[in-house]
Amino acid sequence: MFQEDIFYKGGEHAVLLLPGLSSTPLEMRPVAKALQRDGYTVSVPHIAGYGLGSPCTDWRAWIEAARAKFRALRETHETVSICGLSMGATLSLAVAQAEPDVTALSLLAVTLVYDGWTIPWYYPLIDLVFHTPLRHRYRYQEKAPYGLKNEALRARVAKSMSLHDASEIGSASLPLAHLYNARRLAAHVRAGLERVTADCLIVHAVDDDTASPHNARIVYDGVSSEVKQKCLLGESYHILTMDNERETVADETRRFFRDAITRHTGAASPETRIISKALLRAKRRQAVA
Repeated sequence: MFQEDIFYKGGEHAVLLLPGLSSTPLEMRPVAKALQRDGYTVSVPHIAGYGLGSPCTDWRAWIEAARAKFRALRETHETVSICGLSMGATLSLAVAQAEPDVTALSLLAVTLVYDGWTIPWYYPLIDLVFHTPLRHRYRYQEKAPYGLKNEALRARVAKSMSLHDASEIGSASLPLAHLYNARRLAAHVRAGLERVTADCLIVHAVDDDTASPHNARIVYDGVSSEVKQKCLLGESYHILTMDNERETVADETRRFFRDAITRHTGAASPETRIISKALLRAKRRQAVA
């Protein structure tokens, strides 16, 4: 049930959403629905060999599969932007390096280095271990807080992982092959950041438990985008699309894509004004008080 693609048919502007490593399209659904409401065509694919429930391929195959999804949308839409979470954000950068007509990028918790406060000390040894017989036996076990600062969501994810060995945010454990190829993908992307010219929004949590804000700085300083913005959040951990500030994440992505379309085409995108739901509720409470 976790691996099904999400596709919302909309107008002439499309967005490709890429979930995290060994994760599911459901992880991106809050952002997908927000973009759908604005009239975008939205595609959230399950990429075999990268996503949950399929034997690992390699990082080059991940890039080619994501590029194929991008090109399929590009053939039928005026613009295509890409939004990715975690390693999906890194994969988004890889697509933008190879496809110069990506309109805009929204990079959520981009991960070039696994250096968050829950990452074990031995993680840098993965490359070495991969070339030993342990490559077929070792699995990295996900654990609390599961990238979620929201305690209710964290409990729901923990229960699902206990019952199904997976949840909407991905597998309860990651095979070594996925981690090894993720490191190779990150190294490839980092070496070619200057080739990225698409408008670039970088959203990261200050307390990200998986990838520190250092990752956001690397990308911001490395890309060649004429338009680039960085947004740091204080009430979330790694899974920005589902945590406490998910509405802010969706609204910032919508705003950035809207403005990018205007810059690139000279025409307004489906929405002329964005109001954060969270901000609207706060204003209503103030009015009642």
